Amino acid sequence: MKQFSYIIKDEIGLHARPAGLLAKEAKKYQSTVTLSCKGKSATASKLMAIMGMGVKHGDNVEVTIEGADEDTAAAELQKFFRENL
Repeated sequence: MKQFSYIIKDEIGLHARPAGLLAKEAKKYQSTVTLSCKGKSATASKLMAIMGMGVKHGDNVEVTIEGADEDTAAAELQKFFRENL
């Protein structure tokens, strides 16, 4: 299991466009990617679940990756978060 934290820098938070990009990115991996924020959690490959979390600018998101390719997924997702969120 791999974990990292990220503070959302997108001015609007995890709205439709970045949530869609995140879901698409998470589907690339065999591992299960889970987001947790403010007592809520969601599977990162499910767009509506991500949007339902209501993540805003400045919120701290915990990302957990579990599975066969977790090392690769963790490194690539950290890069994705820095570049897109």
